[in-house]
Amino acid sequence: MPFLKDYPYIKIIQQIAKHKKTPLYLVGGFLRDYFLGNPKLDFDFAVEKDALRLARLLARHIKGAFVLLDSERGCGRVVKKHKGQVMTFDFADFRAPTFPGDLAHRDFTINTLAVDLSRIYPVTEIPQALIDRKGALKDIKGKCIRQVSVKVFREDPLRMMRAFTLRAALGFKIERRTLAQIKKDKDLLPGVSYERIRDELFKILATERAADTFKAMDKAGLLEKVIPQIKVMYRCRQGTYHHLDVWPHSLETVVQLEKVFKELRRDKDVMDYCREFFGGDRRRQALLKLAALLHDIGNPDPRRKVGARFVFHAHERVGRDIVSPIAKMLKLSTRERHALEDMVLWHLRPGYLSNFKKPSERAIYRYFRDAKGEAVGILLLSLADQRATRGPLTTEEDQRHHEEICLGLIRRYFDKKEEKPFVRLINGHDLIKKLRLKPSPLFGKILKEVAEKQALGSIQAKAEALELAKNIAQKNSAL
Repeated sequence: MPFLKDYPYIKIIQQIAKHKKTPLYLVGGFLRDYFLGNPKLDFDFAVEKDALRLARLLARHIKGAFVLLDSERGCGRVVKKHKGQVMTFDFADFRAPTFPGDLAHRDFTINTLAVDLSRIYPVTEIPQALIDRKGALKDIKGKCIRQVSVKVFREDPLRMMRAFTLRAALGFKIERRTLAQIKKDKDLLPGVSYERIRDELFKILATERAADTFKAMDKAGLLEKVIPQIKVMYRCRQGTYHHLDVWPHSLETVVQLEKVFKELRRDKDVMDYCREFFGGDRRRQALLKLAALLHDIGNPDPRRKVGARFVFHAHERVGRDIVSPIAKMLKLSTRERHALEDMVLWHLRPGYLSNFKKPSERAIYRYFRDAKGEAVGILLLSLADQRATRGPLTTEEDQRHHEEICLGLIRRYFDKKEEKPFVRLINGHDLIKKLRLKPSPLFGKILKEVAEKQALGSIQAKAEALELAKNIAQKNSAL
């Protein structure tokens, strides 16, 4: 392990604190990860006073970006890119008159390790200077997430989500009394801003343990505090194609989606697609898991019993209309919201395609036309959805055929991307100039049908496209 002073800018931070005669401690996550053998470049500092001034001084000194996190609590961040890596330095005033008092206000024991920077010298190793007042090393070794006190969640209810974020990221277990306190204090979470809730939610979604973590959050009653709309899925029975009711099926779909990601981890095209950033530091892969959790949220409203069967006609459209306000509530970007809506709206389409031994070219074209950029994500979701559907009417042969169709269409999507971009034979200007048509909603219908015929090879020349457009216009005028 490197010496602490080997890390960039630590010496500069020491010098600034010494010059300002300000007691300064390195605390929390960096030290926890250091002892886990995986130190990150994110540093947290507890400062006796004037943390914001210290952060601004550092930002000026190293030409980094200063970000105000919380003016009332005296919390600021400095962001600096170093050799292609982003480093963050968070500074916060003590939460009590003394440093031991500050530690007592931290969230979990594993985040209470500290080092007094005034006692670090060039050859000082971190273990030699370590302050461990709360049994942090013991809990790190035991892989245990333990609250520092019973007040931690009342001081900041978001810490309840952080407990599960740590569980997902580190694979630790939440200690029994801490979990009991979360269950007791869970009603406090809705008082937290949704920007903060969203960030913790997506940290969980970004891990490989999101499904297992969601199940634990659900059992603790916390997940419904994050997304209250999921409660409509509780105790909603499904038909005989399913072995699980709506809510457990939704959780199982996330389980299966994570398995799909693992199976396809060596497929560069799929992984590059899934790792695309959508909003801030949030990737498509995380949004896909959220879509898996919510894909059947529209089931309860249109559910009807026909004979011995339950039917859910148009539940995908109802679901689309439910996830739209969820996306707004979570403060997702417009692009994320539209993608989430499309994934829920079209999640049944791959299943319809696999109802045929060989789907028609027209059906395949229309799927890619409607799903657009989310086509591969919807196919991945459909794979997971089908795997989470193992009722008495579901056969292994049907499952195998569905997977072949989905995987084949995924490959086709990426092969198509390598081809020359599709250029329409005609556009709206041609309809006005060549056919003397007046702009109207009919233009969209004409161009859509002409583009489909062109894509399927039925027409290849502009004259053919104009003739088809003319015929469509005449048919509609006669109606």
